[in-house]
Amino acid sequence: SHVLSVFPIFLGVGKTTLIQKVTQALKSSDIPVDGFYTEEVKEGGRRRGFDVVTLSGKRGPLSRVSSDSSTSRRECRVGQYVVDLVSFEQLVLPVLRNVNHGSDTEKKICVIDEIGKMELFSQAFIQAVRQMLTSSGTVVLGTIPVPKGKPLDLVEEIRSRKDVKVFSVS
Repeated sequence: SHVLSVFPIFLGVGKTTLIQKVTQALKSSDIPVDGFYTEEVKEGGRRRGFDVVTLSGKRGPLSRVSSDSSTSRRECRVGQYVVDLVSFEQLVLPVLRNVNHGSDTEKKICVIDEIGKMELFSQAFIQAVRQMLTSSGTVVLGTIPVPKGKPLDLVEEIRSRKDVKVFSVS
């Protein structure tokens, strides 16, 4: 059995800084760690969207503010942001699958920041996370949103797991 640590996050409390510091501490202790975090993208002091950054240093768009208020049927939106599913999946899925296919003899840590509304537009991401949770060789350090509005199935599934330890960051 493995422990999954998740941090329900309130906006603007420095969750990415926390994730980065934990990741640096793990790496400096020679603990194998991989994964990704999300980072705000600002232009002229205003938030324009979010990028995905893998721990190996690759970066690409997760979402951007849309200037168009009309919603195309195929567009994935969260509020004012349009999610770039292709970019997200190209960056994240190889990382998650690589962690899953390692040897079970060495425990690995996978950072997933975050498992939220934008990321959950990807069925392949949901499948990869579920698969990782059943893998005995991986410890997951992740962030999940604080519950509000309609529950997100995977988030609630994770929150209610017996092998999950939830820490609230405020």
